[in-house]
Amino acid sequence: MSTHVILVRHGETVWHAENRYAGGTDVALTARGHAQAEALADWAEQAELTAVWASPLTRSRETAQPSVARTGLPLRADPRLRELDFGIAEGLTRAEMRRRFPDDLAAFQHDPVAHHFPEGENPVDAGDRYLEFLADLRAHHPDGRVLVVGHSTAIRLALCRLLGLPPREYRRVFPYLDNCALNEVVLRDGVSSLLTLNRPVTPGAFK
Repeated sequence: MSTHVILVRHGETVWHAENRYAGGTDVALTARGHAQAEALADWAEQAELTAVWASPLTRSRETAQPSVARTGLPLRADPRLRELDFGIAEGLTRAEMRRRFPDDLAAFQHDPVAHHFPEGENPVDAGDRYLEFLADLRAHHPDGRVLVVGHSTAIRLALCRLLGLPPREYRRVFPYLDNCALNEVVLRDGVSSLLTLNRPVTPGAFK
């Protein structure tokens, strides 16, 4: 038996245009973000899902809500799905970081795990909590298809761990995740496979 997990980054937020770092900060979706959530729901309605999970942050729950309404499944939230806390970089653009703490930014760009932003969460810990969640998910849905709505950095860290890649390479190997794109992972006993990355949502996808 295998568990199919579709990892989805939430819809576009009000900080997206300026690429402000939103970790634990609770920012709202834009009108485009809500439209992306509706497109995700078009897919979810015919995807034969067995569960829908989301980060407790508003942007993830609002992205998942239309899929919940279409499928009739309950929305389940888990704090282990929250985004990485970026510490002193929270709410800032790259240009603002370069002006305020250029050395910390340079160290982060060289190795975002060993030199994660001061006062922020250690990415290793974020990967640990995400894998713990996925292990529990596998136990509860050993032969299901589950939608998980979360956040870009946390998902990329989880993908590195699942695929045996060094976490420090998450920004290079997975440079971005599109909002509301489908990233499908198959979990089997002791084996993980990535089937799809950044696939746009369409009504016929994964039917």
